[in-house]
Amino acid sequence: MFVAESGTGHALVVDGAPASGGRNMGMRPMELMVLSVGSCSSYDVVTILKKARQEITSCEVEVNAERVDATPAIFESIHLHFKLAGRNLSEKQVARAIELSAEKYCSASIMMKNAGVKVTHDFEIIEA
Repeated sequence: MFVAESGTGHALVVDGAPASGGRNMGMRPMELMVLSVGSCSSYDVVTILKKARQEITSCEVEVNAERVDATPAIFESIHLHFKLAGRNLSEKQVARAIELSAEKYCSASIMMKNAGVKVTHDFEIIEA
């Protein structure tokens, strides 16, 4: 088990499964990588939609990742499903925000794609 502290002074617990010597006290390092893609992209999407004057009230993203069955067990694909809530959200604006994040702004997602990981997105809009 480790406590990882960032340069900004924030900390989190990282650990492994008991089968590999861990105590299951925190997230796995590979889980953190997937969460980084989801949170980085979500941050971008919300920021872009707010700048476009969209009335977004919440953003959730479900991230599913597949790893290869080999050592190292690198990611093969990552899919992000956005659930965006708000008033009168424009489907076109939402699609554009996700595209901009994926292609231009989300360093975590772009880094994965550059490493050969297939990164895909879709979304649903929930009227709030």
